[in-house]
Amino acid sequence: MERTYRVVVAKPGLDGHDRGAKVIARALRDAGFEVVYTGLHQTPEQIVQAVIQEDADALGLSLLSGAHLVLVPRIVALLKESGREDVLLVVGGIIPDDDMGALEAAGVARVFTPGASLAEIGSWLESALDSREHAL
Repeated sequence: MERTYRVVVAKPGLDGHDRGAKVIARALRDAGFEVVYTGLHQTPEQIVQAVIQEDADALGLSLLSGAHLVLVPRIVALLKESGREDVLLVVGGIIPDDDMGALEAAGVARVFTPGASLAEIGSWLESALDSREHAL
């Protein structure tokens, strides 16, 4: 890892299941990332505010409720309005294959679905952030 990257992990919307988000947060912490977990029931505005306050390098959204095609574009728009479109956006959760293209078109760098290993997620995130560091 080029440096210690700061990642905000968030649960947008009304979904009340956060076990996966907590597991990801712990795995990323164990892999050397600095992780801020925002907790359940976060609005897009609260999530973007956390990204700004924490000066995050990446944002990981955990979505299980089916509202990803509404919430993710709103978060992307708010990041852009706040001048933080540089944040690497990753989504994880129950995302139908048919929706992945729309999320990527909206600005999501990668979608991880159930079955993705913790090692794969951490390794991919580190590599993607290191690549951005080299590009700067």
